[in-house]
Amino acid sequence: MIEKNKSYEAVIEDLTLEGSGLCRVDGFAVFVPMTAVGDRIRFKAVKVQKNLAYGLLEQIITPSPVRQKSDCPVFRQCGGCAFRHITYEEELRLKEKAVRDAFCRLGGFSLEPEPILGCPEQNHYRNKAQYPLGLDKNGHAIAGFYARRSHRIVPADGCLLQDETFGPVVRTVLGLIDRYRIPVYDEETGRGMLRHLFLRRGPTSGEMMACLVSTTRKVPYLDEICQALTAAFPEIVSIVLNINAEHTNVILGRNTVTVWGKDTIDDTLLDVKLSIAPAAFYQVNSPQAERLYRLGYEYAGFRGNERLLDLYCGIGSIGLGAYRQVNSLVGVEVIQPAVDAARKNAAQNGMERAEFFCADAGEAARRLADRGETPDIIIVDPPRKGCDQQVIDSIVRMSPERVVMISCNPATAARDAKLLCGQGYELKKYRGVDMFPRTGHVETVALLEKAILKG
Repeated sequence: MIEKNKSYEAVIEDLTLEGSGLCRVDGFAVFVPMTAVGDRIRFKAVKVQKNLAYGLLEQIITPSPVRQKSDCPVFRQCGGCAFRHITYEEELRLKEKAVRDAFCRLGGFSLEPEPILGCPEQNHYRNKAQYPLGLDKNGHAIAGFYARRSHRIVPADGCLLQDETFGPVVRTVLGLIDRYRIPVYDEETGRGMLRHLFLRRGPTSGEMMACLVSTTRKVPYLDEICQALTAAFPEIVSIVLNINAEHTNVILGRNTVTVWGKDTIDDTLLDVKLSIAPAAFYQVNSPQAERLYRLGYEYAGFRGNERLLDLYCGIGSIGLGAYRQVNSLVGVEVIQPAVDAARKNAAQNGMERAEFFCADAGEAARRLADRGETPDIIIVDPPRKGCDQQVIDSIVRMSPERVVMISCNPATAARDAKLLCGQGYELKKYRGVDMFPRTGHVETVALLEKAILKG
């Protein structure tokens, strides 16, 4: 039995997507962060439960062949990355294994995944960053990311995941906060004003949006801030203020006002021009998103005559990217501003055969049935929690020939695939896609086809 505060030696056998290595001491499972498969380590047991324990790395006795020196000075403190201490090849192996394990163990499938689709660029791929603001011990404004399992800010304006143009903007904003002595929000007391700096850039267009999140609409020296930012960074075409006075961990509040320039920024994805609002969902790794969507289209096997239904369509990026390959497109989303944006995006691209409406999956099924229409193919891109039972039932009721599932959570993707296969569908293939290198996240694309009854 493992004892708390004692040290042990072991070899790391596996690694979780959170970056914690699994080892065993006399058969007892222990998880130790900052380790790699093959490491022989000495660790201190810091938490012991009935069936497992957690350890703190004390020494790497023999390093793993897949271990490498981290290229980030705050990797151990920041909660953003999980895998900067191992090779990218090993990271892809672990992510492919996670997808396989989800479908085999949770979904009960024996089908092997296709090889994971890696990302050519492992650094500076994020086109969006949300920096919490705070003060250092000297009272100067800082921005960065939260330490693991805490809300302590680790200063990191030069984050290797973020667009390289963000760092200078962050430093300029911090300098302006200090110059004008604008109060920074304190989570513990609920006092202060500026909470976050949210930056978004269109990789194709180069247009940038700067969003300040504040507890109040009346931010002092806001005009001076806008003037300084736009003079220093001509790529900034939109400066907005989001008001969030709630005592909450949610970053954006409900109200956003444009204080300089445009309400949105533009970008192009798969030759489709998109207008992107501050709160709109837009894949943070645009080049890899194009590869992800193309894989989904390949799985869909478009022949040009299909009716396509895009569930959880957001601002329409997936469906509009497939528009030229299908006969008609219907997009469905429960958030009205996203539907409005999708309609705008369709109109500005001259896509007249695209229709978007605000509804849930059940209402979408009823509307299409009332019109005597049924989709030939459904693409579904649900949130991390996956599809609820009503969505699964609605998909089955609409009875498309093929369902393409694009998911950011392998576990819920496997669960939803299992539910569909229990109602007349068959899993034909699936593949992991690494959208977020060096982090513990992996996307999955799966193809399900209507089963052919035999006999």
